[in-house]
Amino acid sequence: MNAGSVALVVIDDAIAMWDMYELGIATAVFGVAHTDLANPWYDLRLCGLRPGTSSSAPGFRLNAPYGLEELEKADTVIVPVVPESYTNGGRELPEELLDALRRAGAAGARMVSLCNGVFALAAAGLLDGRPATAHWEHTRELAERFPRVRVDDSVLYVDDGDVLTSAGLSGGLDLCLHIVRRDLGARVANQLARRLVVPAHRPGGQAQFVERAVEVGDDGIAPVLHWALEHLDRPLTVDDLAARAGMSVRSFHRNLRAATGTSPMKWLLHQRLARAQQLLESTDLPIDQISERSGLGSSNNLRHHFAAHLGVAPTEYRRAFPNRQTGEALRAS
Repeated sequence: MNAGSVALVVIDDAIAMWDMYELGIATAVFGVAHTDLANPWYDLRLCGLRPGTSSSAPGFRLNAPYGLEELEKADTVIVPVVPESYTNGGRELPEELLDALRRAGAAGARMVSLCNGVFALAAAGLLDGRPATAHWEHTRELAERFPRVRVDDSVLYVDDGDVLTSAGLSGGLDLCLHIVRRDLGARVANQLARRLVVPAHRPGGQAQFVERAVEVGDDGIAPVLHWALEHLDRPLTVDDLAARAGMSVRSFHRNLRAATGTSPMKWLLHQRLARAQQLLESTDLPIDQISERSGLGSSNNLRHHFAAHLGVAPTEYRRAFPNRQTGEALRAS
């Protein structure tokens, strides 16, 4: 478990009111010391071209106390936003900033962008040959200006290992929570999401276009999805869920995709994997029991899905997050 240091890049220019959101979520996740969830928490540093000077926006003044030299010292570098004048081709980002980003990437920092911050990573050449995303309003311009970037305008975020990019607004928050999940585990990420009153985990491949939120009070599929979360240990099928919702299978598919941006089976698999992660962190249950309780069946099936979606074996995941609660209560249930 390692939170590490985070360098948040603040560009010395006017920042629109709209763009303050990405700055805000990055500081809320990494800059607020949630030490009751994990200690130590992240060490966040705001870095600018000219430390100690302020960037202005209507109603806001931002002070970056650190210079760009901090980027190559950081474990994670985040570019949350660049001013609109840089994304439409009217101006070029300062070469000093691009050089600092290149040095940070070469030094082994994890490079992250939120929304149109991706233009900075692309201009630095850090996305050449890599998949990346941004808010759908910016993806066409991104693809035209940087043809070597494999732009995907349909997903919430892209995790390409040491380089991560996200769509705008809620997609940026999803990526920040995904990073916490990678670094500190599912339990910490879920508790932080609950504190921020947002969904604990939306997979990056989920569509940017989601027609409506799934809420507890919905008369449609929300009660069925909440019921499914309470019965993940059962061999649930799409037919079962559709029948419980009082819909045809086709209508259930359509309604769930509109609400979550994914298919019923993919939604179920992601929920089962999230449950398995929680059990691995919070209990000492054997792998085969975790497989059963998460609804993934055999231990071999659990290992297969962990390797495919998380890139590690369940036992390796458990060793990575050793601060677990006792499993006695679960074993007694």
